[in-house]
Amino acid sequence: MAEGGRILAGIVKELEKKVKPGIATKELDRVAETLILKSGGEPSFKGYQGFPATLCTSINEEIVHGIPSARKLKEGDIVSLDIGMKYKGFHTDMAVTLPVGRVSPEVQRLIKVTKKALKRGIKKVRPGNTMGDIGNTIQRYVEGQGFNVVRELCGHGIGKEVHEDPQILNYGKRGTGPEIKEGMVLCLEPMVTAGGWELVKTEDGQGFKTKDGSLSYHFEHTIVVARDGAKVLTVLK
Repeated sequence: MAEGGRILAGIVKELEKKVKPGIATKELDRVAETLILKSGGEPSFKGYQGFPATLCTSINEEIVHGIPSARKLKEGDIVSLDIGMKYKGFHTDMAVTLPVGRVSPEVQRLIKVTKKALKRGIKKVRPGNTMGDIGNTIQRYVEGQGFNVVRELCGHGIGKEVHEDPQILNYGKRGTGPEIKEGMVLCLEPMVTAGGWELVKTEDGQGFKTKDGSLSYHFEHTIVVARDGAKVLTVLK
């Protein structure tokens, strides 16, 4: 999984270079699938619960599971790229939210807040803590910055299946939920909104977007629980 995570992180870096005004999200999906297959992996999401693509591309108010299409990114948009790969029998999963061209300082701040929420959550990943410790840390930080965390979606375990137990909420109380144990592999994925946290389904029935149309942000890493804390797998070494 560590090897697969490094490969996936490299693929995301290549995708980041292509995010610019005028590119269609289906082109990003084509590149993602080509790179995964070239690396010896398989797309985790394609065909999963009917999802038709390799890459989830969620734009502006869309939070997750956006289907790539002929829609072209515009200056000032934000786009979440969420991607999973099966490599040598095991899955890894990661997501980033990127600005498209120039965006407002407030949008830049929200991206930084969501990225920092993930980092704070990761610091709570160590044996003896609980899933509630992770969620509480993320929630308190995000709400302290004046934003909201999504309640209807969550992080998850990962391994031979792309989604496994336990569920990892982005809110909660300290000391509650399953205990974190050495050897677990988890996907932490704070989902943050500029407005309310309520979601509705997108028109295609696959994705989710904010009910009030506010912008949404999403970052995710695959993490293994080691004896001395968290080891992030989806990073380039």
